[in-house]
Amino acid sequence: MSSSDASIEKRGADHDVVESHDVDVAAQLVAGSDMAVDPAEANRVKRKIDLRILPLMCILYLMQFADKTTLGQSAVLGILKDAHLGQNQFDWLSTVFYLAFLGFQLPQNYALQRFPVGKWVSLNIFVWSIALLCHAAAKSFGTLLVCRFFLGIAEGAITPGFMLVTSMFYTRAEQTRRVGYWFLMNGTAIIFLGLVAYGTLHITNSALAPWQWLMIITGIITFITAILFWVFFPDSPTTANFLTQEERVVAIERIKVNQAGVENKHLKREQIVEVFKDPKTYLFFFFAAISNVTNSLSNQRQIIVAEFGFSEIDTTLLGCVDGLAEIIWIFIGTMGASYWPHGRAYMCSLHYLVAILGAILVTTLPWSDKVGLLFSYWIAINEIVPFVIFLAWVGSVTAGHTKRVTTNAIVMVGYAVGNAVGPQYWQAKYQPRNRVPWAILAACWAASMFILLATRFYLARENKRRDREARDTTYDDVYVADEKGEEKKVDKAFLDLTDMQNRDFRYVL
Repeated sequence: MSSSDASIEKRGADHDVVESHDVDVAAQLVAGSDMAVDPAEANRVKRKIDLRILPLMCILYLMQFADKTTLGQSAVLGILKDAHLGQNQFDWLSTVFYLAFLGFQLPQNYALQRFPVGKWVSLNIFVWSIALLCHAAAKSFGTLLVCRFFLGIAEGAITPGFMLVTSMFYTRAEQTRRVGYWFLMNGTAIIFLGLVAYGTLHITNSALAPWQWLMIITGIITFITAILFWVFFPDSPTTANFLTQEERVVAIERIKVNQAGVENKHLKREQIVEVFKDPKTYLFFFFAAISNVTNSLSNQRQIIVAEFGFSEIDTTLLGCVDGLAEIIWIFIGTMGASYWPHGRAYMCSLHYLVAILGAILVTTLPWSDKVGLLFSYWIAINEIVPFVIFLAWVGSVTAGHTKRVTTNAIVMVGYAVGNAVGPQYWQAKYQPRNRVPWAILAACWAASMFILLATRFYLARENKRRDREARDTTYDDVYVADEKGEEKKVDKAFLDLTDMQNRDFRYVL
């Protein structure tokens, strides 16, 4: 055993015995089992998992993106006038959301490791639904700032929580597509929000403005979602009450191929240290930060389209087409990445090149060609696809539960930094052409593309190094004692080893 393992393992008569709290939660369930999973049974269990967790994840991600972008939709529904907001104040309402997200990201990820994932996510959904409802009563920059701050705190648990759940229930080959499914809800949310906003414009004889109705409607739906999550969303395959005991074993055996286990509630300091020694951590951070500087498009989209010369109602309805375009781009990208062997970075690069083309067209086409400008904008918004693929990639190339949680936190910190910076370059002095903001977008997309290609090069080189090594047998004969004191052999995949400790681990490309 390595020196880092010495403190958590003791020597048996002729093999190593590990303490139960140091191994994966699935170890006790499958220890001593040489079960060969029938492919048909594995597929049946996978479909059962899909039917239970994917609808809930999709509903929540729809509401997350809808709630986050209600501010942008409200910009054409009267919030700027009613709350006496200037452009810079409006930008700061986007920024403060991500500052709160950033400030609470490490505590949120620690809580995701310490507490049941499903329950912690549910609690945060409840808090954010209350924060969203409070938006309707806020009619000043200061009160809106407070609401956005709490919204940022609560939503900080959602994406890292979903990343953990996806890696718990699905194989690495399945993860990109599943992340794509719940990210498709971003586009669906834009359509949903556009239709709701259009409906609020036709509410007459009301003491409430259209933007206030928008906040109330989305807040109530989010509140209902919190209840559904608390009741129906599982914490892990080992405790999922919609699976029988036998199905839980199948669910766990299915993901053995990941060599990453399910989870471990014991915080391991040596895994945290390894995160900061791992070169790919820094590549992940800088990609998340730089690529999300461009995410400010989500809150600016209504203003951008209106500046092309479309009316208030046309702009609201065209937002639905924005959503459809996003759905199409994400579907193409995630399906392509799933079927292209070792092609994640290459698929991301193709999408960035298309986005850069869109940015060039938006800044060079005649300003009178509003249809051409609109289509160029729709081409550019495919820039969201690489981040979707990237989120699944992070989970599939990181093992060791504490390491995975810590890595997710660092990625989300980068995400928050980029999103906090992003709104600040959409300044009134650049309107309506916004050439400077679009140039910044294109530069960030190019930099992000090169970071992903560098990440692929590093991981491919590491795989080749491991292929040349003699096989490491250190963890081949490890046992765990059950409640009765009986020792059972544990597969290496459920020892909560990191991707650097487990030399059998290969990075997907």
